[in-house]
Amino acid sequence: MRLVVCFAILLLTFGGCKRPTSSRSMLQPKPSASPARNDIAAPKIDACALLTKEEIQAVQGSAVTDTKSSENEQGAFRVAQCYFAAAQSDKSVSLSVTLAKAGGKNSPRDYWNETFGRYRESERENEPDKKEKEADRAGGTREREEKEAAPPTRIEGIGEEAFWSGNRFGGALYVLKKETMVRVSVGGPDNQETKINKSKALTEKVLNRL
Repeated sequence: MRLVVCFAILLLTFGGCKRPTSSRSMLQPKPSASPARNDIAAPKIDACALLTKEEIQAVQGSAVTDTKSSENEQGAFRVAQCYFAAAQSDKSVSLSVTLAKAGGKNSPRDYWNETFGRYRESERENEPDKKEKEADRAGGTREREEKEAAPPTRIEGIGEEAFWSGNRFGGALYVLKKETMVRVSVGGPDNQETKINKSKALTEKVLNRL
């Protein structure tokens, strides 16, 4: 009888030793892989919500009759676009907002520096001499020069940095704000200076809503 009691106590002792180990194992949280910051999907942007129809009509003098919104990926970037169709079709406005794609290695600022960096004031001082040499090497004529695309023009007073790219027939204003690039193009028969001013007025409103 004494042997049976000792055996029972021995079983309870071993059982008591194992139970806490099992409980700790069950309560220990399982490690979970948290997504990298760049892999978190960024919220979509409705570019058409960044400007109102009334704001465009006030600038362009023509009522907006329709809007077409889209968002897609282009290389390392996400591009949200909106086309504001005006009653006078030549006075329509197009807007695009470029951001980094989730998980992408490049940012709009990188693209900006590659595209517009060489046209900054500090790097444009020798531009006339450079163009003259290139024209001489090519035996350039006035007609040849007119066919060449004009370099972007730096625009002051908006965003971190801004450039106008275009010619006497049309163009677009590009503006950088932090890691976002905004492009605005206005239609119509206005001269380049007026189009730049109109584009600045609309872009200001976009930047305030980003």
